[in-house]
Amino acid sequence: MGKLAGKVAIVSGSGRGIGREIALKLASDGASVVVNDLDAEPAKETVAAIEASGGQAATCVGSVTEAGFADRFVRTAEESFGGLDIVVNNAGYTWDSVIQKMTDEQWDAILNLHLKAPFQILRAAQPVISRAVKRAQQAGEQVPCRKVVNISSVAGLGGNVGQSNYAAAKAGVVGLTKTLAKEWGRYNVTVNAVAFGFILTRLTEVAAGGATLEVDGRELKVGVNPEFLEQARLSIPLGRPGTPAEAAGAAYLFCQPESDYVSGEVLLCGGGYRI
Repeated sequence: MGKLAGKVAIVSGSGRGIGREIALKLASDGASVVVNDLDAEPAKETVAAIEASGGQAATCVGSVTEAGFADRFVRTAEESFGGLDIVVNNAGYTWDSVIQKMTDEQWDAILNLHLKAPFQILRAAQPVISRAVKRAQQAGEQVPCRKVVNISSVAGLGGNVGQSNYAAAKAGVVGLTKTLAKEWGRYNVTVNAVAFGFILTRLTEVAAGGATLEVDGRELKVGVNPEFLEQARLSIPLGRPGTPAEAAGAAYLFCQPESDYVSGEVLLCGGGYRI
């Protein structure tokens, strides 16, 4: 029996990369997990990996920015596993430009993805959590501590060239986190954020062969140039980018019982990097 046995988690963007590692980590400690991805195949692969290790998981495929997605995501947790205890808002990508070249479409797409979607998911989760709390109170039972982990970035804490949209969204995530920590304390819900530094995923690997990512009908370039990668290494005291598994470990810290009295905090997971 793991520390999270009996808990139900939803993790957005968990078919690949950091989100996948978060889902696997939570499941390995006993949580039942609803896995989300834009595409069905990666989501199914993560679920299969969880089930192969003896865990429980379900899929909720689709974009977090789709109309009605948030309600469907939360409902999947209820229908599949009977409740909701952990929310991890992880889904994301970047679409960079300096501000004079950034379009309204770029701005709106990134703000909708990184800030509006987490807001909508948390709004959809509130009635479920509130009802569960009232049931426990009426039954004279102790209200369990539930967890929200929002994913921010060093860009949201200190800005980053070419990422005014992404930095603004991730700064907004910090504000959302601190506000919900105050609003949801009465439900015994802790709300924290993890601000990732340079984590090596398919979006941050060295660009090769014009690699792209298709999102909502858009084909976006992914990867970074080798010079930027080397500069990033030099700025990180540990001397390297983090791995998705290491990033997942930071998010997990806020999900385990040992953090039940920690709320409204932002943890920088950046290998010692300081803004």
